[in-house]
Amino acid sequence: MTIVSEAARHPGGRPRPSSARSTVSYAFVAPYAVLATAFGILPALYALYLAFTNGDGTFAGIGNFTKVVDDFRFLPAVGHVAWFLVIWLVSLVVLVTFLAIVVHGIGARWLSRTLRLVFYLPGAVAGASSVLLWLFVLDPTASPVAGLLRLFGFDSFNQVIAPGHLPPIFAIIAFWTGAGGWIVIMYGALNNISADVIEAARIDGAGPVQIAWRIQLPLLRKWISYMGIMSLAAGTQLFVEPQLLSQASNAIVPNDYSLNQLAYLYAFQQNDFNAAAAISLLLLVIALALSAVFVTRGGLFGRD
Repeated sequence: MTIVSEAARHPGGRPRPSSARSTVSYAFVAPYAVLATAFGILPALYALYLAFTNGDGTFAGIGNFTKVVDDFRFLPAVGHVAWFLVIWLVSLVVLVTFLAIVVHGIGARWLSRTLRLVFYLPGAVAGASSVLLWLFVLDPTASPVAGLLRLFGFDSFNQVIAPGHLPPIFAIIAFWTGAGGWIVIMYGALNNISADVIEAARIDGAGPVQIAWRIQLPLLRKWISYMGIMSLAAGTQLFVEPQLLSQASNAIVPNDYSLNQLAYLYAFQQNDFNAAAAISLLLLVIALALSAVFVTRGGLFGRD
């Protein structure tokens, strides 16, 4: 009696998944698809409609886009967000990768686990609560690092949060809340590198620096690219930090500091949701263009 394998009974040599497995797969995907459609795709389509129409629903062409670009507040907001993104993304890519490699190289497992937990904990205090915590850290009269602030010549909260100091301050806050999670992810990616490859490099005389530079960094390239894309998408949405600082500083920090704040003003102070939608689409286009750079340069979808 000839036994025919399951793979041989189907074209391409691969067995077809059972209907039960397919049903379970669809059941897992369905809630995400529903939520993504309801809170992602449909709002995006509605924003697209608003951006190209007037308040009465008539077609506006690029009128809403020219309105917001000609606004005297638009270019300064672009500059603020761009400067913040440069500082944050560079520090994130360099420091997260460095710390992940260092933690991965620690021989004592208990110390490695402890450091990962310490790095990850600040991410539990995210959003507005994190900014409120930083309001105390940045106030020389109440900060636990008041001596360091005074060493840099800051004697008051208003001096610390002067508009020129805000991009690095926002980058520090964002790094503090978000870097720990990425360190854990990079650590997991490092665990996927074959131990045989690392051992062969050691036998050939490679030290820790050479292994990190020649082996670990190239194999982490896709993960670094993914981190850059996700962090870029989050960074362009800068809103909570400047908004709370604006309220806490009695408008020393302007309430139109970022593009999201400007869109908020258009929507809820000027009742111009069409212009606000135009700003959101501009942010989307910029984020997609920059993300394309990470994808192409990082080889995110290429095969190893």
